[in-house]
Amino acid sequence: MIHDIARRRAELTPDRPAVLWQGRWYSYAEMDRRAAALAGLLAARGLGKGDRVSLLALNHLAHLDLLLATAKLGVIYTPFNHRLSPAETRAIAAYVRPALMLADADDLAAAASTGVPVLPLDAYEAELANAPAAPEPPELDDDDIQMILFTGGTTGLPKGAMLPYRQGFYNAVNTVLSWGLRDDDCVVQATPCFHAAVNAFTVPLYHLGARIALEHAFEPGDYLRLVEEAGATVLFLVPTMFKMVADHPAFGSTDLSAVRWAISGGAPCPEPVQRAYRERGVRFKQGYGLTEAGVNCFAMSLDEAEAHPDSVGKPILHARAAVRRADGTACEPGEVGELTLAGPHVFAGYFERPDETAEALRDGWLWTGDLAVIDDEGFVTIAGRRKEMFISGGENVFPVEIENALYDHPEVSECAVLGVPDARWGEVGLAVVVPREGCSPDPDELRAFLGERLARYKVPKHVRLAEQLPKSGAGKILKNELRAVFTSGDGRSA
Repeated sequence: MIHDIARRRAELTPDRPAVLWQGRWYSYAEMDRRAAALAGLLAARGLGKGDRVSLLALNHLAHLDLLLATAKLGVIYTPFNHRLSPAETRAIAAYVRPALMLADADDLAAAASTGVPVLPLDAYEAELANAPAAPEPPELDDDDIQMILFTGGTTGLPKGAMLPYRQGFYNAVNTVLSWGLRDDDCVVQATPCFHAAVNAFTVPLYHLGARIALEHAFEPGDYLRLVEEAGATVLFLVPTMFKMVADHPAFGSTDLSAVRWAISGGAPCPEPVQRAYRERGVRFKQGYGLTEAGVNCFAMSLDEAEAHPDSVGKPILHARAAVRRADGTACEPGEVGELTLAGPHVFAGYFERPDETAEALRDGWLWTGDLAVIDDEGFVTIAGRRKEMFISGGENVFPVEIENALYDHPEVSECAVLGVPDARWGEVGLAVVVPREGCSPDPDELRAFLGERLARYKVPKHVRLAEQLPKSGAGKILKNELRAVFTSGDGRSA
């Protein structure tokens, strides 16, 4: 297995454009030189194999430099979520103990508060220009750790998922082959680089020798401009970002003629959002992945996606999937259970968290914590997070099913459903709804709307309206924050 992808791509396609950053295309040869310069800079500071190097910043070319430099020095790319509080940043730094932290101007104070040596990105280009030559690369094994990415937990300290070189390789191979990517493809990397979503397209396209346009911070208008400027052929965002783009005034006039298809990740994408892209001539499908398994775990053709709009497809080439009951036995077709995955794309465990690792990795299978169902044809549909499912009057309720029904209401812009305590039923549903602009739906009417589509026990007892939903840096709705806010009596309620 080739570990130094930067060097190999520079040998194969030195002059081909690799990354568009702040109005300039960097070639594969230039990206290799930048990675080598960073490796030399880090080595001069005494860093070597196994040292964690963190980056606390918005999307920046330094993220790709550091990711590519890992194989040249053996350091471990360990990016931090720049949206965390200084206290949270300090706690994570104490957990993974990075040897160095790169930080942009807005995050310098938080970085400095960790006590970790800091390299300001304001001085980064000058440092690279004067860096000494990189040393000879270390001996690396396929199971050596290349990255530590933090899980998107909404409570407690995130766990550091250790991703070995084999994971990045098989993630790229699986994605290129199973999704039919080409060397003339281009994707705008708009999701945060600190998140595992950088593995969705940036890493596979880099293996392929294709093009990546890096957006500094997601903004719908800027995203549409980059799609047109770079000639993006595939669109990848999470559902909330796709919706923001579709709602932008420039969406209808942006040239999308180069786009072959769009794929959503992170959570099930509502049908009205998918429909907005289809109406612009962009075919749409849903993906599924998680930090621990290489992000891209399923695939299907566009025709299959349109025939099975709620499905994420079938397992990618070098992967296995099974839906299981709590006792580990396989579920029957149509039966909801926990999704488990196996293959060389699965992570090596959580950094210094043996108990959590043992819980997640059992007998060669990753227990994802996601509920899923497989139909008679082998197509997998995600039913929601295991921890989000609630039991009302003895019946299992899956929030994603209710959310999908709510999105069919013409006055609903965004929504989230969760279980809350109830004296009679144990738990009942709470639906938090963001109305479309200019609308003020009646909660009783929303419940009646759902009652025509769902069993009575699935209809939320409580419906509350909100101006917005709290989201993580990766665009996922933070349901625990909603539970804390709305069960305390804040917000407008039914």
